[in-house]
Amino acid sequence: MLPSHKVDTILRERYRLTNIVGQGGMGSVYRAEDLRLPGRLCAIKEVQPDPSLSAEMQAQAQRQFLQEASILAQLDHPNLPKVSDFFSENGRDYLVMDFVPGQDLKQILDAEDGPLSEELVLSWAAQIMDALSYLHRQDPVVLHRDIKPSNIKLTPDNRIKLVDFGLVKVMARDDARTITVVQGRGTALYTPLEQYGGDSGHTDLRTDIYALGATFYHLLTNFPPPDAKARFLNPRALRPLRKINPAIHRHVAEAIDWAVEMHPDKRPSSVQAFRQVLMGLARRPSDEDDESPEREFVQALRANRAIALISLGLFIIAVLLTIL
Repeated sequence: MLPSHKVDTILRERYRLTNIVGQGGMGSVYRAEDLRLPGRLCAIKEVQPDPSLSAEMQAQAQRQFLQEASILAQLDHPNLPKVSDFFSENGRDYLVMDFVPGQDLKQILDAEDGPLSEELVLSWAAQIMDALSYLHRQDPVVLHRDIKPSNIKLTPDNRIKLVDFGLVKVMARDDARTITVVQGRGTALYTPLEQYGGDSGHTDLRTDIYALGATFYHLLTNFPPPDAKARFLNPRALRPLRKINPAIHRHVAEAIDWAVEMHPDKRPSSVQAFRQVLMGLARRPSDEDDESPEREFVQALRANRAIALISLGLFIIAVLLTIL
């Protein structure tokens, strides 16, 4: 899709576009100067309407954008760009946020031409997970849904920023399903299977955790993970992390394996749970840690096998005596 604006275009009589910094199927991202605040640079995400939608549905989507973009404008975290404005103009929606200088982690990985050190990745991971935990603590919960190395930037002062709110979703309070803030889908290599359904897919915070685990896998191996469809067809498609990079500690590999489990129920239930295992502060729960009533009953039987057998034998004898 070609960008809809040329350089030097002024939007809303305030933002002068200086260059295009990104393009996608749903729109473009521009760098702009804020004419009201001289010297301030910002990033403007433009979302073009879906031509397949009726005029009524497009109007509804625009109202939804304006309502829910206001939620993003309320976010305030040092590892997230601040959303400062949002508006609709000529049928297109715009999200204005701080422009984040520096390189993204994909650029850093490519320049290194090899896996990044575990120490470095974990130092970044702490900041990324702080930002993600903050999003997930919102009411309603905010999901990013497109976490990947190229959407994480390292600023010149060594601060990590989780950028590109282009695919953010807000979870409805009365439903575990999500509603669109800005149309779009995640990137295949970092997208779990349940997100392939687009807006009809059942996604929650574990969707972000999968993408986060896939991102760490890529940074620590210099190999992008196979997409979820390939893994579904071939469960062995994902090579063990420590076989690619033996320098990685076992608990780090186990945490990432946990995060990228195919079924969401098998992934960490929160970013904090993932963090504890990734940082070596807790171990990954195993199947034996399942505390369901059924498993507790089975475990009790195993622990008292002798008593159970004696009880069964006495029961059989009692039945036989009654018959006789």
